[in-house]
Amino acid sequence: MRVLLVEDDEMIGHSLREALSAQGWSVDWVKDGLLAQSAWADGDYACVLLDLGLPKRDGVEVLRHARSRGDATPVLVLTARDGLDDRVENLDLGADDYLLKPYEMRELLARMRAVIRRRDGSAHSLIGNAAVQLDLTTREVLVQGERAQLSAREFALLHALLERPGAILSREQLENRIYGWGEEVSSNAVDVLIHGMRRKLGPDTIRNVRGLGWRVTGGTMGVAS
Repeated sequence: MRVLLVEDDEMIGHSLREALSAQGWSVDWVKDGLLAQSAWADGDYACVLLDLGLPKRDGVEVLRHARSRGDATPVLVLTARDGLDDRVENLDLGADDYLLKPYEMRELLARMRAVIRRRDGSAHSLIGNAAVQLDLTTREVLVQGERAQLSAREFALLHALLERPGAILSREQLENRIYGWGEEVSSNAVDVLIHGMRRKLGPDTIRNVRGLGWRVTGGTMGVAS
């Protein structure tokens, strides 16, 4: 899945980007508030990791601007500002969670999963329908109770489809959710991913709607051998 990282500290930013990439995230990293505002408006992110003390525009203003235009992307504030007033202000402005620096990577990942689950309307780690479910904690897919492993990009693609049950997502929409800035994307990249997933999960798991895109089915299916 794709995350927007807003962090002006080079050492922290590099470390976070490497750690998140190792977990299968596509990371777009910006280092000031104006770039953050622009990237956030143009991108389709699973969540935003937002520092507050930013050059050019403070993170509080970036958050206020995003929420004022109706953007509901989950936001996890990462900051050294530990005052109660700071925490209350950001939560009231629309931050979904607040994590103080320094933090452990395991906790950051758990909090990211939690804010994404809440955005998906789920109190637990499984999202999906009667036919297919995605476990956000283990990053596995379940088809009729059988588990299968997905690559990071397969996981991101299926998550995007299951976020909007029954909706048809275009090639461009799926590419925007899977790939970050600077990643080379071949013209048939989505087709290759879906072909591999059908071999794992069954040929009817993901349906193509000619000329429009793809959607996840809601019927019964079995895991392909």
